[in-house]
Amino acid sequence: MVEGGEHADGEAGGPFGLERALGVLGPLEARIMQAVWTAALAAPFTVHDVHDRMPELAYTTVLTTMRRLADKGLLEVDAAVGRRSHHYQAAGDPAAFLASQSDREAAAVVARYGDAALAAFALRLEALSPQQREALHRLRSSS
Repeated sequence: MVEGGEHADGEAGGPFGLERALGVLGPLEARIMQAVWTAALAAPFTVHDVHDRMPELAYTTVLTTMRRLADKGLLEVDAAVGRRSHHYQAAGDPAAFLASQSDREAAAVVARYGDAALAAFALRLEALSPQQREALHRLRSSS
């Protein structure tokens, strides 16, 4: 795997992409998103569907965690009028989540540290091997 989380073969959304994406989340968020991203839950799904897979958790805990995942943009919610429960589905795959999250975090680092952060990023880019540079170009082209 090259720096930045992509496999040498360019597979950012592969198993290591999934592991890295889950590692960014809290424990309950990660459990739910693992089930979503690995298709253990058929889309669309409800809070009840998730709770059935995790009966040791309180229903309200699952509900709150899924609302937070929706607030973070990881789940899309369909709250159709006349239907008792909301339907959820993934808003994107692990690679898309990692791309958006890393963009937000990089912007926060630059906002906090200014040119010093940009200089640090530039030094890291200069140190990349040709294979790593190519992998970065593929990542940038795919987003």
